[in-house]
Amino acid sequence: MTAVTEPDLAEEPPPGRWHTTLRQITQGNALISVLSVLLALIVGGVMIAFTDKDVQSVAGYFFARPGDTIAASWDAVSGAYAALFQGAVYNVGAKDFLTGIRPLTETLTFATPLIAAGLGVALAFRVGMFNIGGRGQMLMAAAGAGWVAFSFDLPWGLHMLFALVVGIGAGALWGGIAGFLKARTGAHEVIVTIMLNYVAYYLISWMLRTPGLLQAPGSSNPKTPAMRETAVFPDLLGPGYNLHFGFVLTILATILVWWILSRSNLGFQFRAVGENPNAARVAGIRVPRMYLYAMLIAGGLVGLAGVDQVLGTTTTGFTAGVDAGIGFDAITVALLGRSTPWGTFAAGVLFGAFKAGGYRMQAAEQIPIEIVTVVQALIVLFIAAPPLVRAIFFLPSDERDRRRQAKARRKALKAQVVADAAGAQAEVNR
Repeated sequence: MTAVTEPDLAEEPPPGRWHTTLRQITQGNALISVLSVLLALIVGGVMIAFTDKDVQSVAGYFFARPGDTIAASWDAVSGAYAALFQGAVYNVGAKDFLTGIRPLTETLTFATPLIAAGLGVALAFRVGMFNIGGRGQMLMAAAGAGWVAFSFDLPWGLHMLFALVVGIGAGALWGGIAGFLKARTGAHEVIVTIMLNYVAYYLISWMLRTPGLLQAPGSSNPKTPAMRETAVFPDLLGPGYNLHFGFVLTILATILVWWILSRSNLGFQFRAVGENPNAARVAGIRVPRMYLYAMLIAGGLVGLAGVDQVLGTTTTGFTAGVDAGIGFDAITVALLGRSTPWGTFAAGVLFGAFKAGGYRMQAAEQIPIEIVTVVQALIVLFIAAPPLVRAIFFLPSDERDRRRQAKARRKALKAQVVADAAGAQAEVNR
């Protein structure tokens, strides 16, 4: 009787330290993401209290009457976050329901390009790649879609579809450069995508200053002409709201990424390469080809964000700053969403709420808008430091979880060995 042993995978070289760290950060416990947001809001509240003038005035006699300082701090923080809610979700002081939900539509409008770009970053994460080239991919997509939108005279629908395809294709090709170089030469995608950001920015800046390319005719400003009405995304809720058709496309993109990663053979290969490229290579998966495919799709998704900007938001013409920092914010969105399609969707909506509510918070409570940016940065910081979050909330460590899972696997293997041995003995007895 042959002893049944666990498959020997020790011959496979382990993945690199950078690859393992990236996978742990991007595919960790979802609870860490929630707690990271909570911690960031708490720290943001402390900063709001420290910068409030009323709190500063009563803090001078804190030891004599500490209750005044606590009450003033509570008023400042609760007022700021209430304004954030009313500017991002629902305006309770509105005269009717349709006016009250306008902040929610603004949140979804801000979230639309964030989700699309976040999906591109998240998909690359699942393959073990860090797509930090969102800015360049957005700029190239915006240039392609914008050029089609103001240069061609086509019927409505066809014009919009043509501009959409060209924009997504331009983003995919720009992202595919990094995938091709990694697949053929082993070039690190972080370095390549950062350099491509600069190339795209200065290339688009030159085109915006060159008559006959992107610059508006008869203008000396580095800005394009307005997009033709036949290419602009239609409004979803009428002219009184800014929410446009790009939000529908973003939902469809989320479903597509979910299907690719969860239901397709290509997604299985993506996940296998992301878990352990060496084992995937031994299993017959062409790892370099997966890198190329992943960056092509990721670039196309980020390109959709660029198309959303020029056909849905800045339809009167755009400049080299059309990306509005979305390419880098998408990294935060993907990290918060743990590189899952629907997690990225939810994270994009949350960051859209921060953007929409931040302006209301600044106008109503005189809170610096930079506070929202600090909160977003703190979210990234806490997500990248899971041991810190676990220590603050007294959660079990990753090492303890790994030992528990390893023990469970050993028990399952032992039970399987016993069952196989019993089956073999039964065959001998017969």
